[in-house]
Amino acid sequence: MEKEGLHGFYKGMSLPVTTVSITSSVVFGTYRNCLQYLSQLRGLGAPNTKLDIFLAGLAGGVTQISVMSPGDIVKVRLQCQTESMRGGSNLPKPKYRGPVHCLLSIIRQEGPQGLYKGAFPLALRDGPSFATYFLTYQTLCEWQTPAGQKEPDWTVVLLAGGVAGMTGWSVGTPMDVIKARLQMDGAREQKRYRGFVHCVTETARVEGPAIFFKSLGINCLRAFPVNMVVFAVYELALRVLRKQDSVTYV
Repeated sequence: MEKEGLHGFYKGMSLPVTTVSITSSVVFGTYRNCLQYLSQLRGLGAPNTKLDIFLAGLAGGVTQISVMSPGDIVKVRLQCQTESMRGGSNLPKPKYRGPVHCLLSIIRQEGPQGLYKGAFPLALRDGPSFATYFLTYQTLCEWQTPAGQKEPDWTVVLLAGGVAGMTGWSVGTPMDVIKARLQMDGAREQKRYRGFVHCVTETARVEGPAIFFKSLGINCLRAFPVNMVVFAVYELALRVLRKQDSVTYV
């Protein structure tokens, strides 16, 4: 706050915010299509099992990497940049002037593949995380929905969405730590890690296993309200589409 002002809390967010709608569409679209496909494999109209939900969530989490990784690496690079634009002439200037400059600098210095640096741990984070995320949400909704009622109440949707977000981040935080370290490795100084496995082993050796959950608290604090809203919008969209389908077939 003292060095960078209020703006410092929102560093690196403009590009992820502009791509979040695309990312969410990929995740939820892949999830719903996989559920339909798995249902059709067992016969038209067959209910989805818990394994179907887990696998569909896994597919959605991994698929989104194709559109999420470039925005994510820009966000991480800008957030880890501590120099202030407001510094005096004798103070070091930040390497990146903004999201677009950061994006173009990565492409110029590291090639297009640089935008997907850390994509493997990102997939290991988001695959299991979204699998757990959707499974937790569906399970809680089933538990809290009375027999004979087709759709959960809105209070159930909000609570299940918030808990699902926290559960997903509990699974994904260790890989989030590794992903960020690989994305920053070599950006400001000499490369420290030889690859994914070396990063995991070296991080655990130097800082201990607890480092993998260092940011879990803040991740969960953010995830609960965010995913309350996410699933409320998701359920609202599903219910509107179902009503339109029922009107169409009448």
